[in-house]
Amino acid sequence: MSVAKEGIPFILIGAVVAGGTFALANSRRSFLLWLLAFLFTVIALWVAYFFRDPERTGPRGDKVVIAPADGRIVLITEVDEPTFIHGRALRISIFMNVFNVHVNRYPVDGTVRYVHYNPGKFLNAAVEKSSLENEQMSVGLESGPFRILVRQIAGLVARRIVTYSKDGDVVKQGERFGLIRFGSRVDVFVPTNSTVKVKIGDTTMSGTSVLAELP
Repeated sequence: MSVAKEGIPFILIGAVVAGGTFALANSRRSFLLWLLAFLFTVIALWVAYFFRDPERTGPRGDKVVIAPADGRIVLITEVDEPTFIHGRALRISIFMNVFNVHVNRYPVDGTVRYVHYNPGKFLNAAVEKSSLENEQMSVGLESGPFRILVRQIAGLVARRIVTYSKDGDVVKQGERFGLIRFGSRVDVFVPTNSTVKVKIGDTTMSGTSVLAELP
């Protein structure tokens, strides 16, 4: 199983702690230590599972907007987006729980024209006000005549947003552009006259599920 490079230190720490506890339990012959060793092993395996990074394929094309994240659609709404789109846009919000793949992918081909980090709170990422108040990283893409914005939003548990994007990068649909550690949300802003292909409650797969078709 392939894992995200950002997860390797956490996986190694988990393995060392679990292995060390097993060694201590074996030398002390302690039931409590054996129990702890088992618990640390489960945690270490979960950490490795959390940072998994599977290859993804799916629909591709100039008019297709694919999901940048695994998760569940929690909001679809028309909003003002003043920072990059500079006008009205449809916002599609994907909530990721701690069991989803957390590697994020570009929803369209294009050129990165905007990268902006905004510090903030760590509210539950599933609620509406997290879009404004939580720590977040925004990546704006020019894709042909369209402007698409992807926003990584930290959540109640998440404490680290990773973004590889740099202004001027030419990117491909489905390429990895970052991740958010331990539960979070990703918003995608598309033109208001796009055709939305998902509904609230649907589950998505990063790099595979189609969110919308551009006009």
